Amino acid sequence: MKISRRLKTIFPFSGKFHTLGAGHRLHYLDEGKASTTPATLFLHGNPTWSFFYRNLLSAWSGQGRCIAPDHLGCGLSDKPPVDQFSYTLESHALNLRTLIDSLDIEEFNLVVHDWGGAIGLTAFRDCPERIKKVVLLNTAAFPSPDVPKRILFCRTPILGSLFVRGMNGFALPATRMASTRGLTPDAKYGLLYPYNSWANRVAVWRFVKDIPHENNHPSLCILKETENSLQLYLDTPALACWGMDDFCFHEGFLKQWESHWPHLQSHRLSQTGHYLLEDNLEECRSLIEPFLFT
Repeated sequence: MKISRRLKTIFPFSGKFHTLGAGHRLHYLDEGKASTTPATLFLHGNPTWSFFYRNLLSAWSGQGRCIAPDHLGCGLSDKPPVDQFSYTLESHALNLRTLIDSLDIEEFNLVVHDWGGAIGLTAFRDCPERIKKVVLLNTAAFPSPDVPKRILFCRTPILGSLFVRGMNGFALPATRMASTRGLTPDAKYGLLYPYNSWANRVAVWRFVKDIPHENNHPSLCILKETENSLQLYLDTPALACWGMDDFCFHEGFLKQWESHWPHLQSHRLSQTGHYLLEDNLEECRSLIEPFLFT
């Protein structure tokens, strides 16, 4: 995907590409150098991309290696049509595992937002010892029946795809609904940049379709397996920064995390929405930085 001059200014990273088995290219950022501390893996959700973590990567790359991939179909990664890639939780988790293994990263900290929590903890559910610390940012890795009606509408046959892919009815409204304090023009430009056409919004729509809301949904079983694996992290340091004005991943999800992980260090951030790194960057950074790097 061609990079505009404006994007290069607000996203000043030299990304890399990993070619997957089917020939599709997965874009990722690999900033900083290996050090005595584990690498930190940053995983985005829908409809964001590695751009969401730009400020943290700029601040922390001097303290260790920072890896931020774009899931296939997202950001600057290739965006294959649905007949070439399934866009399921399992397939995204497999891509992630393939990438991290190819980089010979054995141990790492995990920072997850939105659907990145499900992807990251699914990818490594059979080897939880590789994850040294976990940071939760308005995310989930377990099923929930609590899906907003506006998101369920985006899943409807024909109308859903026309709304999300044809009218940009998911990524564009998110720039208003996911931020309590309002995005800067540069932040809005960057978040929307990769999703500028029907073809380029394929993953945005498929992520919504892959929410396992129905009892027979094909991704429900694997997400339940991931939820069951959460008990393996009871000795893993974990911290949550939670935007309390999130219309989707509301406080109820945080309480579920606290039920799974009684040791979780929870920080509830007022006047902060789903895009909490846009609404409340400095408070998030002040909480996460000492947790990860000391």
